[in-house]
Amino acid sequence: MGQLSPWIGKHSSEEEGGASHKGGFERLHFQQLKCNRPICRTVSDAVDVLDAIVGYDHNDAKATREASKYIPRGGYRQFLKVLGLHGKRLGIVRHPFFNFTDKPSQALAFTKHFATLGQAGAVLVDNLTIKNLDVILNSNLSGEGTAVLAEFKIAVDAYLVELVSSPVRSLADVIAFNQKNSKLEMTDQIDQSLLLASEFTNGIGNAEKAALLNLGKLTREGFEKLMTRYELDAIMTHGFDFTPVLAIGRFPGISVPAGYDTEGVPFGICFGGLKGSEPKLIEIGYGFEQATKIRKPPSFRP
Repeated sequence: MGQLSPWIGKHSSEEEGGASHKGGFERLHFQQLKCNRPICRTVSDAVDVLDAIVGYDHNDAKATREASKYIPRGGYRQFLKVLGLHGKRLGIVRHPFFNFTDKPSQALAFTKHFATLGQAGAVLVDNLTIKNLDVILNSNLSGEGTAVLAEFKIAVDAYLVELVSSPVRSLADVIAFNQKNSKLEMTDQIDQSLLLASEFTNGIGNAEKAALLNLGKLTREGFEKLMTRYELDAIMTHGFDFTPVLAIGRFPGISVPAGYDTEGVPFGICFGGLKGSEPKLIEIGYGFEQATKIRKPPSFRP
């Protein structure tokens, strides 16, 4: 599903569970992948991209065959409904996502947004908590960091070795290329430590298996249990800090521009749901976008 990036006033999409992996890096799904989302201007644009990239991929048959069952007949554009918020149950996890102690303008903005959502027919379930959220948001404690380093190397190596023509065929080759062309790759400014740490891994061993099992447990006892208990259509939070909660369970999310701070920097509101909830999230995201009309085309003037 989608993450609509407010930082550049554009929108981007992120499909869960592997249904959008049609070759290239799109078919890689790390547990904690947080940037695998095409950038778009509006929710409508994001839906068009989503329709184009979802589907079965023979190069990643296992993942995409299972995930393809969530793709609705007729595509996703049918869920671009102006009144899409009506009847949706939206959970609010205030801590730590709505801490606006030093951001009164954002606090005011979200107070207005909650009122707008209610006026549009949404049911707001407030002051919810996700079990072990502090652990989930810490990649070292949750096991997310351990898992991603191993999965990244495996996936990158598998992708590069299949290319018809490429100067690099593995993560090790990428690191060597960066070191050889340090000025071009700006290695003095761009940290290479994660690449190096990933290269030092050796597949999915006992530590990685334990990390993956823990991520599954955190997901079941946290986000999934909360969504089921309160019969929610989505959880909504401020900004992007909620992403790890969705990423470790491969859940869809959509983040829509929600305003601009006192310096003109945009901020967003994130809606996240369970697997297969893309249609509902599109209705929610589009309904919010149309009800608020916040996004402004970015200006590139100095």
